[in-house]
Amino acid sequence: RMRTLAWLGIASLCLGAARALPAKEERRKVEKPKADFALYENLDLDNYDLTLDNYGEILDLSNYEELYDYGDLAPKIEVGTLAPRPKDPTALPNLGTTAETPKQHAPTTAGPIHPAPIPMQGLSSCLLCLCIGTSVYCDDADLEHIPPLPPEKKLKRIDLTSNFISWADADAFRLLPSLQELILPENRLTALPELPRSIIRLDARLNRIPSTGLRPEAFRDLKQLQFLHLSDNQLDYIPAPLPESLRSLHLQNNNIQSMHDDTFCDSQDHSQIRRALEDIRLDGNPINLSLFPNAYFCLPRLPTGRF
Repeated sequence: RMRTLAWLGIASLCLGAARALPAKEERRKVEKPKADFALYENLDLDNYDLTLDNYGEILDLSNYEELYDYGDLAPKIEVGTLAPRPKDPTALPNLGTTAETPKQHAPTTAGPIHPAPIPMQGLSSCLLCLCIGTSVYCDDADLEHIPPLPPEKKLKRIDLTSNFISWADADAFRLLPSLQELILPENRLTALPELPRSIIRLDARLNRIPSTGLRPEAFRDLKQLQFLHLSDNQLDYIPAPLPESLRSLHLQNNNIQSMHDDTFCDSQDHSQIRRALEDIRLDGNPINLSLFPNAYFCLPRLPTGRF
């Protein structure tokens, strides 16, 4: 009988505790919103404005690093996993020795034979430059020599402006019977090669050509030459005789100091008139043109220069 009463007492206690737990949870749910609501009541959300000036007042960054524990993020190295240092010095690799040089075998004819590389200067001009129709453009190509020109083409124009060409073979252009325009300014030429008789325009400005770099009577037989521009070189005389076809002669900024009466006109034929030669520039030379009045009687216009 006493045992029965004891069991009844224990059961009533358990039932009371079970009923008390839900009530306690309900009280917590009611109290938590009240506490949170009281927290937000203290904030003035109508005038809330987060700027750089008040950022430090709203968030306390003084103990920011204490809020997070970065220790778990750092990589850990287990010393026990490192390879042990060998105790025997002979176990270490011998770094003083080098690998055995492989033996060279003589080439066999069974495999393909690759041709030797072709120097850039030996390439055809159409590989180094731009070839369009009967014109070849090699301007600003860093050339030191004139590239091989395509002989199968009837070239009429070659442009080699702004390179580093200092010399040209004697037959570089002579064997081009259709060539009309040869453009060579801004190079390092010290001599002009022989030109074909078909040439109409020669532009060799801004080079280093002295009078000794021109063949004697270099332009006499060029019966179609109309434009001869040799300014900014090192000439010390006018390269006469000049063909009757010439229309423009530019020799400014050289070292020309004198001229002959037959430079432009035939001193024996006072009836001669050279109507084609209208543009002669001799400015920039140490010559006084007024000292040679008999040299201009056949010209429609006086040369440009110092009188």
